[in-house]
Amino acid sequence: MGLSSRVATRDDVGALRELIDLAIAELSKAFLDDDQIRSSTAIMGLDTQLIDDGTYFVIELDGALAGCGGWSRRATLYGGDHSTQRDIALLDPATDPAKVRAMYTHPDFARRGVGRMILGLCERAAAAEGYTRLELMATMSGEPLYRSYGFEEINRIEDARGGAPVPIVRMGKKVRIVQGGGDQAS
Repeated sequence: MGLSSRVATRDDVGALRELIDLAIAELSKAFLDDDQIRSSTAIMGLDTQLIDDGTYFVIELDGALAGCGGWSRRATLYGGDHSTQRDIALLDPATDPAKVRAMYTHPDFARRGVGRMILGLCERAAAAEGYTRLELMATMSGEPLYRSYGFEEINRIEDARGGAPVPIVRMGKKVRIVQGGGDQAS
């Protein structure tokens, strides 16, 4: 069957939270120590506002939950429902970048195109609403994917709200809209 996508619903929340916890725990091992992985779960996670906004996707491979992720027309750059610094203010597509948010791949499906599929879904949806730039906060494990997709580093920070400092990278890119079979920067 291959990869398929659909918009997430509130019925998916339990399974998505399990996938996210597993992805953080397993895919971060090559980049972070145990304390940083624990800290990551405190600063990252599912933001159900994305589900309510209809901008969060579920990716399945042959019927199995392979990944999730989405984009936002709101000001929050990263963090889950439990994060204290969420900002639900709406962005202006004429001046603000859309935010790519909460991308996670089940470890059993890593490097099978799940992340690229999510990025494509996000980019097309944001472009349809008039956004010309995307921005995200990358984990160390996600940075290579985002670079290969055209994101460039804006700045590096460490977020220690979860206890141990976790290195993350703010990245951005111009939206590329597929028109007539080819990419065109907007």
